[in-house]
Amino acid sequence: MTTITKLPDPVAGGSKPPHRGNTLRAGRGRRLGDLRIALLFILPAMVGFVAFFLVPTIRGVYLSFTEYSVLGDPTWIGTRNYTAIFADELFWNAMAVTLQYVGLNIGFQTVIALGLALLMHRVAKSTLIRGALLLPFLVANVIVALLWFWMLDYQIGIVNEIINWFGLPRIAFFGSEQWAIPTIAGVNVWRHMGYTALLIFAGLQSIPSHVYEVASLDGASPTRTFWSITMPLLRPVLVLVLVVTVIGSFQVFDTVAVTTGGGPINASRVIQMYIYQKAFGESDFGYASALSVILFVILALVAFIQMKFLKGNESDLD
Repeated sequence: MTTITKLPDPVAGGSKPPHRGNTLRAGRGRRLGDLRIALLFILPAMVGFVAFFLVPTIRGVYLSFTEYSVLGDPTWIGTRNYTAIFADELFWNAMAVTLQYVGLNIGFQTVIALGLALLMHRVAKSTLIRGALLLPFLVANVIVALLWFWMLDYQIGIVNEIINWFGLPRIAFFGSEQWAIPTIAGVNVWRHMGYTALLIFAGLQSIPSHVYEVASLDGASPTRTFWSITMPLLRPVLVLVLVVTVIGSFQVFDTVAVTTGGGPINASRVIQMYIYQKAFGESDFGYASALSVILFVILALVAFIQMKFLKGNESDLD
């Protein structure tokens, strides 16, 4: 006689399968726990962001609609500051000077940094050489400005001594309307080109080597390979570099403050220097805040246009 063993019926009280609702609640609980831990880690950064960026930005926008100095309370005047800005010849001069500086700085810095990055990628394999290119960026900008200010001094600067030794006339690098902005741009190109080259070099490292191997098998020349492969695949990194350098160039201040102070006349008074002079030189914080808001809007538009039309979030590797 065969004995048949009856399996326990889950419905009748045997082992029950896990309920779907319990599984969902357990998963939700884990996600909430992970969220709390993540919030705990980002809390210090959020506190700093709110205290040193968000709150000052909101207050600056408010002050841009007021007449305000440190000695009194803000007085609401509406859009009067913005109306005055568009009729301010010094503002337009400062914007023209800033655009001149941005064009020189971005043009030379990007080209030189790209060349250095290609040399690091193809020729200079030594970590020591690559690290040496970054040394100027590790020095404080004020120190770099003071160093070049003395080296380019009209009377005792070593550069003018060398120029004079060759029988050429001395050049007032920081004291001439013609040379002030190109000199300031040259100083900042020297300081930042190593860091920019390092960013581009990182982008070159991300390009697969087999792409170049296929191009060489097809008989592509180095020039054709550069324009048809390297530059298209490097576009996202180049857009990032352009966005960062353009924003930084519009905000140049310390080099100008240490070397020329905005002179001679107004030849090197960039927009940041003009904002500083209005705020702390003339105590017109309402007008300076309006200038800052306009600069913020300009930088946001420039970054958006660069990312939109240069397609910085797309890669030809996809």
